[in-house]
Amino acid sequence: MILSLVSVPGRAAEGSKKELLDHFGASDGSTLGLELLLDASRRRDRIDVEMALIVANIFGVTPEYLSPLSLLVTADWHEKHEDVVSAIGGLHDPCTVSQLFEATQFIPDYLDYDESRALARKAIWALGSIPGRDAEKALIRLLGSDDEILREEAQGQLGRRNTQNSR
Repeated sequence: MILSLVSVPGRAAEGSKKELLDHFGASDGSTLGLELLLDASRRRDRIDVEMALIVANIFGVTPEYLSPLSLLVTADWHEKHEDVVSAIGGLHDPCTVSQLFEATQFIPDYLDYDESRALARKAIWALGSIPGRDAEKALIRLLGSDDEILREEAQGQLGRRNTQNSR
């Protein structure tokens, strides 16, 4: 049912939000996504984490998601770390700086091949979008990384922040 709301190139979504809510007997999709995420996390079910994140993205991630998402940032039992970081980053909440910084240092086994460090890049972009000194300090800290990709991305985000602040 959840996958019926996903559109892919060449195929539109087949289901509707109303059908999904009716299927689960829910009236609020964001709350449904949160409940599904909490349940999937409790059971450590990686497929259900993916489904819950789809629902969350369709109906909206709210600050209530922060606690379960924060626990998923470096959990090694699922494979949706990039989606978790994107969801956290979309909230632009200064209290997520430490989790996002942690994501820049974490390489799950299934991403060990990824030399482009997509997870870390997403976390750095999320840090760049968070207002305040803590996010800036985290980016500055990344300038000292042994990883060139992390240094370059952090430098780019600091430059973007400086440009925005000078306007």
